[in-house]
Amino acid sequence: MVCDLLISGASALMPDYTVREDVSIAVTGGNIVEIGPAADLAVKYQPAQTLSGRGKLAMPGLVDAHHHTCQQLLRAKVTDEYPMIWTRFLVPFESNLDEEDVYVSAQLSCLEMIKSGTTSFADSGGRHMDQVVRAVLESGMRACITRSTMDIGPAIPDSMKDSPEENIRQTEELYRQFHGAGNDRVHIWFGMRQVMTCSPELVRATAQRARELGTGVHAHLCEHKDEVSFCLQNYRLRPAEYLEEMGMLRDNLLTAHNVVLSESDIALMARRGVKVVHCPRANLSNHGFPKTPRILEQGLSVGLGSDGCCSSSLNLFDEMKVLRNGIIAYWGLPIFDPVVLRVEQIVDMATQGGANALLQGDSLGSLQVGKKADIICIDIDQPHISPTFNLVSTLVEAVTGGDVVDSVIDGKLVMKDRQVLTLDQKKILAQAKEHMQTMAVRAGIA
Repeated sequence: MVCDLLISGASALMPDYTVREDVSIAVTGGNIVEIGPAADLAVKYQPAQTLSGRGKLAMPGLVDAHHHTCQQLLRAKVTDEYPMIWTRFLVPFESNLDEEDVYVSAQLSCLEMIKSGTTSFADSGGRHMDQVVRAVLESGMRACITRSTMDIGPAIPDSMKDSPEENIRQTEELYRQFHGAGNDRVHIWFGMRQVMTCSPELVRATAQRARELGTGVHAHLCEHKDEVSFCLQNYRLRPAEYLEEMGMLRDNLLTAHNVVLSESDIALMARRGVKVVHCPRANLSNHGFPKTPRILEQGLSVGLGSDGCCSSSLNLFDEMKVLRNGIIAYWGLPIFDPVVLRVEQIVDMATQGGANALLQGDSLGSLQVGKKADIICIDIDQPHISPTFNLVSTLVEAVTGGDVVDSVIDGKLVMKDRQVLTLDQKKILAQAKEHMQTMAVRAGIA
């Protein structure tokens, strides 16, 4: 039997978070068609391409469920800075980006994600998002992309605001041009930057149009106390309650951060099937510790996001470590519960939870026959990984993005032996350095 790709003789992380040894994975038409003993599949299949899995762990590609590709050229600029970072750095930076800045930024972002094991991401929006789509298509990655959507806020320049009608029109145009592009690797969503920068008219219209087109909405929610205070003062409702009243709180809504949720917020979001995303490094260093154990207990799907690289990196293996240590320290140690958040739950957030957040949980997020072949291979034949009593625990505690050696997206090999096959790393790095310098001067943050 012919197949497009055969990953042969690997260890494989299965959906129940056990590890099967010496298996092969057959891929055809972008999908996983069989997972079985290496010896059996070697006889059964005649692959057009073979990837050795010896000494490697094959696992689902990681999903960055909240990302800002437009901030890639802002790396380390906001570290150790006092508030308000949003008004002092992010707004001047984003408002001055031109098309080529965005394209180079997105290329560099895709390059970093591929090299650290991420195969899919959700971008919460910026300017010139057609250039982000362009980079995604070239890279071979999978993405849910929207444009930055705002119409109010005294700290937001007019160049970053549009009327509700114009915001909807521009997103619809992006949707018509690119939704389903790249063999359905690109999905176009609607955006709601946050309740403090979106009027009730814009929120209602966004929720309605997204439902009509059958696509998602990407929003920041309950990231910090100021947002809650704003809603209480202006609408006499907490943010989740306000979005419920606007018709936004539905199962097609991806909410990023979710740090300051109340018990009633969590229960309401669970009833509505809202997708929750945590950004551990951004949240724990700036806003606090989310109620992750309680959120999971209520049955909400939780994904992980990097929140972009302006203060860290796009490495989701680092996000897993920070979340585990932070949640155990804050919620577990005071009540002597060292397993308040288990390693299997954390890996699930970075894979299946992220796939759910992208509204593609039925086709992504685990190694299963019929699902998309978005697969990464980790070199586990290394002294900081092997031998181990529990490879899943070691995956969270010891594996880094640099241990990812191969990446397959949509059944196609995009990285082999740490070499990205779809992007020119040397050229991208050179261009990014140049654009970072000129962009900083233009934005007045050099």
